[in-house]
Amino acid sequence: MTIDGRYRKNISPGIEVDIVLKKDQRTGKKTRGIVKDLLTNSQYHPHGIKVRLEDGQIGRVVTE
Repeated sequence: MTIDGRYRKNISPGIEVDIVLKKDQRTGKKTRGIVKDLLTNSQYHPHGIKVRLEDGQIGRVVTE
């Protein structure tokens, strides 16, 4: 299943997503995890909605 990580409506706590951490933005390395919190308040963000994973890591959701 491919979700568009730029739209907040597509992301909810408990789903598994790939994110790019701030330190990995240059390489584009993805980290997989379960969403705990949504940190972006706007409905759309061109680089992806920022989330906190259950393990505490923070990054932007990437579209597969």
